[in-house]
Amino acid sequence: LVLLTFFVWLPLLSNVSLSFYEVKGYTKQSFVGLANYGQVLGDPQFQRALLNTGLYVFWSIVIGFPVPIVLALLLSEVIHLRAVFRTALYLPNVVPGLAAALLWKFLYDPDPGGMLNGLLAMAGLPPQPWLNSPTWVIPLIVVTLTWKAAGATTLIYLATIQSIDATYYEAARMDGANLWQRVRFITLPSIAPTVRMLFVLQVISVFQVLYEPLVMTGGGPNNASLSLLQLIYRYVFVRGDVASGAALGVIVAIVLLLLTGCYWWATKRAEGRG
Repeated sequence: LVLLTFFVWLPLLSNVSLSFYEVKGYTKQSFVGLANYGQVLGDPQFQRALLNTGLYVFWSIVIGFPVPIVLALLLSEVIHLRAVFRTALYLPNVVPGLAAALLWKFLYDPDPGGMLNGLLAMAGLPPQPWLNSPTWVIPLIVVTLTWKAAGATTLIYLATIQSIDATYYEAARMDGANLWQRVRFITLPSIAPTVRMLFVLQVISVFQVLYEPLVMTGGGPNNASLSLLQLIYRYVFVRGDVASGAALGVIVAIVLLLLTGCYWWATKRAEGRG
């Protein structure tokens, strides 16, 4: 409790207080009410960062959310070398986040000698701009996020699948159900509460994306990958505008509280059906 108070609650309350003041350095000067919030909400970079963060969430659902489910379904059907496949899937989670971002930044190098462009050249295809493309920069960063986190989520789904009563599958086989029918009518309904819970948890996590765009693109090209947390970083550590950073931090915290409430609701539903 002492550690939580000192490292979490006091900084949080201090941040909320700073957001209502004009600040020089980290010292409060005069009370300005909601002026800092109005300044942030009117900032074109905030509007772009909010849109980008929504795109991160959207692409994480389109690209990243189905991957662990599919992998778990495949692993549940594997008989031999299952432990090897589990270990291989989990290994990216062991890689530090910064190292993973630098690794994928190297792979996405837009120069002709970059890793992926080198493979394209071997196939006789022209080089691609990769992270320099405003259209594809966010989906490509989401691929990095998916590679880093999908393994752990896959194991959660796999554990849920393995907890399903085997008699359901035996009865389905006796009735002539094929693999797809077993997955559709037994597996997917059984893991639905876990899917809902992890869906909300993924939205919360991706909403806080920071170091991937910070390391891989710096928010570029032309703010096309700028996220809300990266904008807080810019306010405080690049511009020295602590008050605006504090105000945006409170806005993000309110959104995360709402998402956390959804997560708790989904968790209770999962427990109630478990």
